[in-house]
Amino acid sequence: MGKSARKLKESLAQYYDRRGVLGELDVRPVEFALEEELRRQILGGERARRLQNISIKLDPAQIQALRKIATMKSIPYQTLIRQWLAAGVRKELHLPEANGARGRAARNR
Repeated sequence: MGKSARKLKESLAQYYDRRGVLGELDVRPVEFALEEELRRQILGGERARRLQNISIKLDPAQIQALRKIATMKSIPYQTLIRQWLAAGVRKELHLPEANGARGRAARNR
């Protein structure tokens, strides 16, 4: 089988299993800016919570683990997911920890 024939028969999953994805990642910093007023509100804890429903597909084992961890912290698992997402966003954007987040995190350990 020639190289071009193999490419046609190989799925993306097989291609990345064989080759890996790390060589294709772009690790350059991404510039991201918030409007100054929005940034001030977020950092000052003044922003009113307006939650929006989303739908994501998760592995059932991950959901079970989330529920177990949330139970150990005595919080709903959706709250745990929101906390982890917020912490991840702050880390990626190099934002300081939100006011009061450290105290809540310590209480939930």
